[in-house]
Amino acid sequence: MNVVLLSGGGGGARFARGLAGILGPGELTVVGNVGDDLEILGLHVSPDLDSLLYTLAGLVDDARGWGRREESWHALEAVGEWGGEDWFRLGDRDLGLHLVRSQALDEGVPLSEVTARLVRQAGVDATILPATDDRVRTHVVTPAGTFPFQEWYVARGHRDEADAVRYHGAETAEPAPGALEALAGATAIVIAPSNPFLSIAPILAVGRIRGALERRAVRCVAVSPLIGGKAVTGPLDRMLSRILGGTTPDFVAKSYKDLIDALVVDEADHPAEAAVPLVATSTLMRDRDAERRLAETALEAACA
Repeated sequence: MNVVLLSGGGGGARFARGLAGILGPGELTVVGNVGDDLEILGLHVSPDLDSLLYTLAGLVDDARGWGRREESWHALEAVGEWGGEDWFRLGDRDLGLHLVRSQALDEGVPLSEVTARLVRQAGVDATILPATDDRVRTHVVTPAGTFPFQEWYVARGHRDEADAVRYHGAETAEPAPGALEALAGATAIVIAPSNPFLSIAPILAVGRIRGALERRAVRCVAVSPLIGGKAVTGPLDRMLSRILGGTTPDFVAKSYKDLIDALVVDEADHPAEAAVPLVATSTLMRDRDAERRLAETALEAACA
């Protein structure tokens, strides 16, 4: 079996771990969001790729939901003492990865190859691919102005209502090597329970990736990130209401118009009507067993 997962954010990483737990070695390819990437303190940081790597490698801090476990913050504290940018939380262990990545990128190694090296070093038997090696950056349009994603989400605490989201650079971006081949050879395609606007749309904004999904020969199933019409974390419910007009399963499905064959929703959101068939189950990933159960349901729907 060859399963391709489109993923971003912590929820996407936990769902990827659930899929990895029920698939064999080499059967999972994750195409990750790079719209959240940023350059800070001279380093290239790829938060969503790192969440996937840390989670699949067993290194993530599950209690916090992001970053390395057993983390310390001495370097960032020193950055603040010297008047540097300390608003983006970079732990000491986390910095090691960013230093290695940034050096390789400065030497001209593409992001996809750097990511593959890190995956091998971590002993992860899934494939993690950035959506593109090109620079794509998410910007959020709000009544207070347009902000780069991390400034809006982290520095401003996503308190500004989002009127629209833009993906700068996506119009000329090419898929990373291996992404189109993975989609073409997939047994099933799954979209993780990630924010459609912030985590999945930057992937789909790469035109040839979206085209590959539109021309898919296998089923594509998305997992809704909402429970009872509310986001588990983050501003998705507010974004869906403001941008599309509601938070029912139909509005989630509309964000993937023409790209999915079914939508997995939480039992709290069912029964409901939507443009695609709905599969109801418990979608809250409280622990590893819940992750695997949700992955099994989504995979069954994708292989139906």
